[in-house]
Amino acid sequence: MRAACIGDNCIDYYRNLERKYPTGNAVDTAVNMRKLGVPTSIISTTGSDEYGKWMIETLKHEGLDTSHLKVAEGKTAITYMDLEGLDRVHGTYEEGVLADMVFDDEDVRFAIEHDIVHTALWGNAESTLHRIHEAGTKVSFDYADKLDHPLVESTLGDVDYAFYSYHKGKDDFIRSFLQDKVNRGVTVATATFGEEGSLSWDGTRFYDGPVYPAKNLVNTVGAGDSFIAGFLVGVLNGNDIARCLDRGARIASEVVSVFEPWVASE
Repeated sequence: MRAACIGDNCIDYYRNLERKYPTGNAVDTAVNMRKLGVPTSIISTTGSDEYGKWMIETLKHEGLDTSHLKVAEGKTAITYMDLEGLDRVHGTYEEGVLADMVFDDEDVRFAIEHDIVHTALWGNAESTLHRIHEAGTKVSFDYADKLDHPLVESTLGDVDYAFYSYHKGKDDFIRSFLQDKVNRGVTVATATFGEEGSLSWDGTRFYDGPVYPAKNLVNTVGAGDSFIAGFLVGVLNGNDIARCLDRGARIASEVVSVFEPWVASE
């Protein structure tokens, strides 16, 4: 079994702490899936600057297939962040080479060689999803907390596993929302609620996901991507939904105990 993550890569730079690391939804999910034992590829474009070199070196070190991580002339994307207590404060975002990132036929050909392909709202990969899905490869999409974003509707027929972040708990709205998405094409729709766990609907029943308290809560930045990584590894291993939710919760509790969005390799 093989997974691919297609989309963004960037540097998060915490100015008040003078700390930074390579990240991005596609990057974080890919690295965490690899750490859970699944051979994983990254499909993206990084810059020709020192940050781009650092990105490539880091992802190779973490064991990803970087054969389709392109280098474009220009700057690697960077998000300026601050950490106030345990709360992330997003500052300015410089898109760099991601502004002109294009996924070509070779990227799509490579993607469909994998068993599952994951992307996210800011990955700019939505134009590839129909071809990937039509070829029989499972598709996963992280819509973050943008439940009313146009891509939630336009990608419905090409997504098997949909993830949403919701801040009001397991209320009637989110239950109906998840049911609607499955009724219209998604295989499993999942909402995450931070400290209140998660909830999945598969067309038959709801599944409540557990919460595992972090041993030492440091930074919640990688919680969502690591949860998705654990869930998708469960899917690839043939686990039922309850077990997939459990896998996601366990890895997320580990990741929020470190500053970076994954537990770094030695």
